[in-house]
Amino acid sequence: MHCAPIASDRFCAGLAHLERMLVPHLLSDLIPPGACNLLNSSTIYANNEVALAEVDIYGFDYDYTLAMYSNALNVMIYNKARSFLIEHFKYPEGLRKYDYIPNFTVRGLHYDIQKGLLMKIDAFHYIQPGTVYRGLTPVSDNEVLQLFGGTYHVPLQQDSGFYGKGPKVKQFMDIFSIPEMTLLASANDFFITNGIEYDPVHLFKDISVTIGMVHLKGYMYKWVMEDLDKFILRGEETDAVLHRLVSHGKKMFLITNSPFSFVDKGMTYMVGKNWRDFFDVVIVQADKPHFFTDCIKPFRRLDGNGDLKWEKINSLDKGQIYKQGNLFDFLRLTGWRGSRVLYFGDHLYSDLADLMLRHGWRTAAIVPELEPETKVVSTDRYTVSLTWLQALTGLMERLQTHRDPESKLVFEEWQNEREEVMTKNVFNPQFGSIFRTCHNPTYFSRRLSRFSDVYMASVSCLLNYDLDYTFYPRRTPLQHEAPLWMDQLCTGCMKTPYLEEMSHIR
Repeated sequence: MHCAPIASDRFCAGLAHLERMLVPHLLSDLIPPGACNLLNSSTIYANNEVALAEVDIYGFDYDYTLAMYSNALNVMIYNKARSFLIEHFKYPEGLRKYDYIPNFTVRGLHYDIQKGLLMKIDAFHYIQPGTVYRGLTPVSDNEVLQLFGGTYHVPLQQDSGFYGKGPKVKQFMDIFSIPEMTLLASANDFFITNGIEYDPVHLFKDISVTIGMVHLKGYMYKWVMEDLDKFILRGEETDAVLHRLVSHGKKMFLITNSPFSFVDKGMTYMVGKNWRDFFDVVIVQADKPHFFTDCIKPFRRLDGNGDLKWEKINSLDKGQIYKQGNLFDFLRLTGWRGSRVLYFGDHLYSDLADLMLRHGWRTAAIVPELEPETKVVSTDRYTVSLTWLQALTGLMERLQTHRDPESKLVFEEWQNEREEVMTKNVFNPQFGSIFRTCHNPTYFSRRLSRFSDVYMASVSCLLNYDLDYTFYPRRTPLQHEAPLWMDQLCTGCMKTPYLEEMSHIR
């Protein structure tokens, strides 16, 4: 449909009404056949060009990289941390009534420590309206504006720092943070609904400690080791990936924060008792991200029982297990540098950021959320909605130049519709997609594109590609580069509203 030059505002409004009725019926004709089937959760997506033929060394994190866990682990972490909160910090017994809520939160959310608010922020530091929660209750947009001084913007100095830990706002970036966010929401809700005065800062710090206790006291490791079938998923896929890499002569190493006994049990379950034969170097309890920035802490070797040895480490040998250490000694002892190395991890800050920015390694982010989100994005309903959203945006750009009351009324209706077309409910009902706010990438997406060369749902995605394959990022048009966007194809509208009138200037 073409937006021809319009003589009167009244006619413009009438045409706009007509286009509003007709365009949705034409959307199916604009979508290429089979477009919904092009997305596959087993795909590896490229932010930067990566040639696997140039990669000789593959490095891996362990948790949520080589070992994927079931949601049952989140429930266990939540319950134990809640018990610590009550028994060790003497919080009210009434908190036990709050059970774990599956899928209440999503990874990448920000938490305002002083205000006790959980929220989603976009790549430009703006809060997405409708995604701010105090406890388990959404905060109205008007109240959000009041709380943040009349704006949705969160200033850089308040926002999370480089590792997601700012002075007033923290970003929850790893998958293990899901039960922590849920416990924060539940505890805040308990105090609010019962009218009990409390300090949100104390609550945040205490819950952070209790979640840490679950890990430091070994409870999580104990649960997993006692019931590997219940907690570890897709172990056969990890086994297949390691066999394939070794068969092609690739070197491999493992750097994890988890203890050796835990890793040994899990890897034996997934790969077999000779799992160490796959790796040229194995480092446990590495203390990432400090492992990547500390140049002092030395490596120590563990014996077969996991006990520390005292001798100085002058080489990193295959078949041995090392603890702690630092990346600078790792690079010195192995000589593995630059783009020859591809490292896989799930935490954008702790696993990938320093490696990419400081050391030039290739990085691969493991994002399990791609699997469910890809299923949504590849549906006919979503594709049609997205196409209509682009078309509607083009119509609004054209219509906004007309000032008569009818045009303004139609524009306001379209503006409301534009906000409703891509509702967050098709993803997570509270917070939507981890990758997008209404119209912008999320803060998580921005970090994902900054710190990872490629990203995928699991390491098993490697099985779909030859090891001489090159991943090419799609050339997405910048705003000033694209002569035609989807909204222009749909509506015939130009991005510059007065383009014809301005042409004589040149």
